[in-house]
Amino acid sequence: MSLRRIVLRDFVIVQELELELRACFCVLTGETGAGKSILIDALQLALGARADSGVVREGAARCEVAVEFDLPGTLLPWLAEQGLSAEDNNLLLRRTVDADGRSRAWINGSAATLNQLRALAGELVDIHGQHAWQSLTRPDAVRQLLDGFAALDTAAAQRCWTHWRVQRKALQGARERQHSLQQERERLSWQIGEIDQLAPQPGEWQDLNQQHSRLAHAQALLSAAQTATAALAEDDSNATRLLHRACNALAAQAHIEPRLGAAAEQLQAALAQVDDSVHSLRQYARSIDLDPASLDSLDQRLAQWIALARRQRCAPEDLATLHVQRKAELSALEQALDLDALLLAERQAWDVLQAEMQDLSNQRQQAAPRLAQAVTQTMQTLGLQGGCFEVELLRLDEPQPHGWDQVEFLVAGHSGVTARPIGKVASGGELARIALAISVVTSRLGQAPTLIFDEVDAGIGGMVGHTVGQLLRQLGAERQVLAVTHLAQVAACAQQHLLVNKQQSGGQTVSTVQEIEQSARVRELARMLGGGESSQASLAHAREMLAQPQDRP
Repeated sequence: MSLRRIVLRDFVIVQELELELRACFCVLTGETGAGKSILIDALQLALGARADSGVVREGAARCEVAVEFDLPGTLLPWLAEQGLSAEDNNLLLRRTVDADGRSRAWINGSAATLNQLRALAGELVDIHGQHAWQSLTRPDAVRQLLDGFAALDTAAAQRCWTHWRVQRKALQGARERQHSLQQERERLSWQIGEIDQLAPQPGEWQDLNQQHSRLAHAQALLSAAQTATAALAEDDSNATRLLHRACNALAAQAHIEPRLGAAAEQLQAALAQVDDSVHSLRQYARSIDLDPASLDSLDQRLAQWIALARRQRCAPEDLATLHVQRKAELSALEQALDLDALLLAERQAWDVLQAEMQDLSNQRQQAAPRLAQAVTQTMQTLGLQGGCFEVELLRLDEPQPHGWDQVEFLVAGHSGVTARPIGKVASGGELARIALAISVVTSRLGQAPTLIFDEVDAGIGGMVGHTVGQLLRQLGAERQVLAVTHLAQVAACAQQHLLVNKQQSGGQTVSTVQEIEQSARVRELARMLGGGESSQASLAHAREMLAQPQDRP
């Protein structure tokens, strides 16, 4: 599993480039300013790094970066979840940036977001920059290095810490606001008590208005029902009598003209409907209650309802809902005033947090000496013979989302001295070598199939440089390693050598990258040794370096 191919179009000072990479230890070399880190910058762009118009080659409309990886099986579920294809075990990432800074991205031919690219980055590539040593003085970065070495997951501790903080804040807030909360409780209790006297029910306001409207217009409604009943069935010339007369006249002639029989049937149906209406109207008239006392009672309740709604500053129809809300507020307030319950909840959250964070501390205590031993052993091969590396865990006064521990790296550059904090005793060169030792140790435990080292060998040389090359070659036997270097000793250990050249073309500066072998590689190593490509001594030295067996350091 590795990075197979990089294709660039109009990227910075690269006009066009298509490069095949092998799963081995590969180096990029070239003169200062040739653009040795361009490939790494392009790879980071394809993996979701921020982009602006500055990455577009001058005069071009847009740049394009495409990288192809072997598809790790661990990514198949993620691709399926994202609705992205996974054909032929390939993973193709493509990114374009227009001259105005607009960017687009694709994963296996499907449009993708930058967040999706970034989600892939950690699964595909592990980059160690030339200034990695600077992070050794930052507590967060140091702790993350140890946690990565120990394969610790702090997510559960972070959740416990957040829950404990919420409970503690609730307890502290209740203690500080006891007086104001009590006043608020009294206010709510008084308001609820006033509404309790009316006891409004959901939907009652609408029912009261309907009942009041019926009682207020009862006489008019009764008169209407009686008038309609008389017209339909009680007057001398009522509708029922007239319909019967018409129906009988038509039925008598139906044997002569069938159409008259059909009309008679329709009138018979109308008679049935009139009878039903008369029956309903008589029942309605009997149900109407001309009760002035009931009307007066409704008037009084409606008046009370409106007056209470005005005092509570709400619409009358919202009074019942407000009653329920105020009761809920009072219940929540009483819980906030219950210091015993809040204290119990905070203590329970604290106990869970302590157990979780103690587990983290135990795992760090176990991993710290193993990391220290591994880095110390690697330091001996990097010109720091007799030096030692230690990992110290200090307990913080208060737990943090990551746990109780503050992690500090201590170092002694040679034997016979006491290890002290790394930022206080190590020189720039020593820091670079220690950072490299840590990078090598932690990279062996990583999951990313491709490791990139961007001039991490700065500040070293000679036999130490050869040892660095050997270390990277060893890593290359396990995973793909791509290193930008200025050291011939490192480059000589590589199994693939890429040369970066900068030249003038059409009035513009362009950079090219090509794989070199045999005599071309000898000349490049000679140049890196400082003797120039034509120096016989440097050429002989370069041939000797390439001929050396690549043993373990």
